[in-house]
Amino acid sequence: AEHVIKTIQWTTGNNFTVERGRQQIEELISTWEVHESWLHWSEFLQEEEVEDSKRYHYRVCWSIPTRRKPIPRATASVYFVIEISKLKP
Repeated sequence: AEHVIKTIQWTTGNNFTVERGRQQIEELISTWEVHESWLHWSEFLQEEEVEDSKRYHYRVCWSIPTRRKPIPRATASVYFVIEISKLKP
């Protein structure tokens, strides 16, 4: 079976906000094939200033809570960094 990678249209640096970055990460992970029992949440962690850009750090955490065990024993996290250039729009 052929696996097709879906892409999204990322916002430009001029239109970027912390919330827009989180929304776009949500849009990206919605293209992933993850079983419906896995629930997730995303959060902004920090902004990092570097020489010619700013880096925005996010985390998306997955778990499988159930009625019998609403607090899961295990989670899986994926970390994202969105880098916005200070020089290019």
